[in-house]
Amino acid sequence: MTDKENDNKPITAFAVTYDDELGQKPLITAKGKGKLAEKILDIAFDNNVKVRQDSDLVEILDSVDVGEEIPLKALGPVTEILEYVYMLNERYKK
Repeated sequence: MTDKENDNKPITAFAVTYDDELGQKPLITAKGKGKLAEKILDIAFDNNVKVRQDSDLVEILDSVDVGEEIPLKALGPVTEILEYVYMLNERYKK
């Protein structure tokens, strides 16, 4: 998830992972602003990971530390994104 630069605020990016076998909520695995956000996005693009811009979701996730589960109020949008990404990955495997 990303937030574009607006009004001179640096870009923000998050990496989220989910392991259904562990039965956990999705976790924040990386987050950053400015140059670090650009590195996160570069890694995502280099690995064909889909990226979504959502300033409301970025605002919620900004309070979550790396390694923590996402908050309940962000679970719906994050789950929707992960389902879409997993569906695309399955298509590419075929």
